Amino acid sequence: MVLGVLLLTVTEPLYAQNDFCSARNTSYKDGEKLMFKVYYNLNFVWINAGNAYFNTETEDINGRKTFHITGDGKTSKSYEWVYKVKDKYETYIDKETMLPVRFVRNVDEGGFRIKQDVAFDHKKGTATSDKKVYNIPKCTQDVLSAIFFARNIDYNKYKPGDKIPFNMFLDDKVYNLYIKYLGKEEIKTKMGTFNAIKIVPLLIEGTIFNGGEKMTVWVSDDANHIPLRVDSPILVGSIKVDLVDFFGLRSEFGGVIKMKKGVD
Repeated sequence: MVLGVLLLTVTEPLYAQNDFCSARNTSYKDGEKLMFKVYYNLNFVWINAGNAYFNTETEDINGRKTFHITGDGKTSKSYEWVYKVKDKYETYIDKETMLPVRFVRNVDEGGFRIKQDVAFDHKKGTATSDKKVYNIPKCTQDVLSAIFFARNIDYNKYKPGDKIPFNMFLDDKVYNLYIKYLGKEEIKTKMGTFNAIKIVPLLIEGTIFNGGEKMTVWVSDDANHIPLRVDSPILVGSIKVDLVDFFGLRSEFGGVIKMKKGVD
């Protein structure tokens, strides 16, 4: 749950131009670190429920330079009695093609455990998971690489209401997905007030989330496109995720209206 609210798992028919087959990396680099706090709301009471971290490094896989991106999420000790989570997602993105070559998922959410290791061969159009081979469309992403690929979208090309499609392989299935662009606005978070790009993914119904266009994401209106806030109802209550710290950005952090000195 802690990390899952940051992973844009969406499904619907395809619209607009597919940026996921043509985008180049302009938003992140080796050494980037992003830190988030997750808050749970029930009956108007906000609880510090957990933390999530994203780390980007360079690693060689089969002679290819890749971005090794790790996402770790876990509940706060004070919240574990309600719902204990320990999630780890890893993706290895080819620096030349910007497509994933490997995806590793190791999650424990309230005792529900999933371990998955997927190898992608985009030339053959296949994904191998648990020794089974699946056919995949061109430019298929995994659930974590899709977020970092989405950061490279030039949202200035779109108008509010446009849907930006991509394909994602998850749980041995291919999903036709999209992100809806809603425009630009100011957003006030735990870290400050910023100019932001507002997007909405259509959620796949699961153990935590209802399906539908109910999750809203704000990313920084600069070259980095860092998630600033994620807001979504869940089956009981709602969740809010705020960026609280960052290091090693590719570009200067822009769009800042007011920064706070500390985050509770």
